[in-house]
Amino acid sequence: MRRALFLLAALALGAAPRGAQATTAPPLTLTQQAKKADVIIRATLGTPSTVKDGEVTWLVYPLTVTETVAGDPASLPQLDGKPALYLLSGVEGLPDLRAGQDAFLLLYSKRLDSPIVGFAQGLYPVENGKVQRPGTDTAASADTSAAGSNAGTNAQAAPTTPPGSTTAPSATAPGDSTGAAIPTTPNTTPNPGPTPGTSPATTTPGSAIATPTPTTTPGPSTTPASLGAASPTLGTANPANPAPATSPATVSTPAPNDPNAIPSDPAQFRDALIAARRAK
Repeated sequence: MRRALFLLAALALGAAPRGAQATTAPPLTLTQQAKKADVIIRATLGTPSTVKDGEVTWLVYPLTVTETVAGDPASLPQLDGKPALYLLSGVEGLPDLRAGQDAFLLLYSKRLDSPIVGFAQGLYPVENGKVQRPGTDTAASADTSAAGSNAGTNAQAAPTTPPGSTTAPSATAPGDSTGAAIPTTPNTTPNPGPTPGTSPATTTPGSAIATPTPTTTPGPSTTPASLGAASPTLGTANPANPAPATSPATVSTPAPNDPNAIPSDPAQFRDALIAARRAK
């Protein structure tokens, strides 16, 4: 008789909900969660209310079931004739829930301190049409992507004009030196003398003055300088455009070898849950 009473007491203690045990639940893969769950649904959480059952206080979220993946939602604890999510009030480590939240829920059918499988692991919010991992901070990922895009923009906005381009006007100086060298050449040829008939024709200094037309040729001399100044911009523009800089921020698909990888598409996630329950 004493042995029977001892066994009953041990069973009662084992069945009683314990917050400490729930908060230290070991990590579970999606397949393990799906196999442990009694009910898997997609639902929208309503406004929570406080319900007292003797000395126990529960935080209750009414559920509007939009899709049943496995099990019977009617087997869940009820509130006003509808399925509800009962969470033991005051327990630490409960999932962060809000009214109007759309989520996939992997649940035990019994009323426990947290009926979510793995205490909080079996809650998969649907944000912006994508399934999120439990505890995923969407705001942090948005900040990360914004920071990556700003870094790329700052790199592209870096000044591409090299210091050499500011010295381009000085490149025309050699044109003036060549123009000054041209008049000196006629001075080296001796004049034949003051011939009466040919004196107007022998005014070679006039031709020397007219010949400085090559001084207008600095145009071609400036073009190589401008090209030389422009070409470094092409070279510096390439390293200043790190296109893959924002790619790490936009990658949301987990690595294939990640054991906790989940599909972000709700339909694919539902199919993954069904396949996990059928797996042996």
